[in-house]
Amino acid sequence: MDRIDELKELFSPVFASGDISLYEIKWISGKENTLEVSIMKADGTMDLDTCADISEKISQILDEKDPINEEYTLEVCSPGAEREIKDLAELHSGQYVYVRLKEPFKNMTELTGEIIDAEESTVILQYRDKAATRKAVLDRSNIEYARMAVRI
Repeated sequence: MDRIDELKELFSPVFASGDISLYEIKWISGKENTLEVSIMKADGTMDLDTCADISEKISQILDEKDPINEEYTLEVCSPGAEREIKDLAELHSGQYVYVRLKEPFKNMTELTGEIIDAEESTVILQYRDKAATRKAVLDRSNIEYARMAVRI
């Protein structure tokens, strides 16, 4: 088991007890090492009070178990408004997303828009093409990368 998997296992009781989920754990090596723990609420949001509360709980676990031998800073944060969607099963109606395609759709390999419908094998995305609103029916297997997008 590598360090990240060990930490996920150690922190799992913190996330099992609430509506907070672990998005990602990263070890960032450098002049100052950082253990970055990205979390989010079930609805995809996050606030500073929740980050502080979870940081305190994780700090207690790290102090008790002491799984890291070197000096580091713990950073508990949100994965961000434009976080990567790591599992395409997380795509659902109402999300505003950016997708990069493996094969072009109408000569476009990148689209940004709102998901109108998300089915098992396809995603229907409503996007803007100049002044017109259009719909794209995309096979999930053709989506190379997806992330949340900020609507402007």
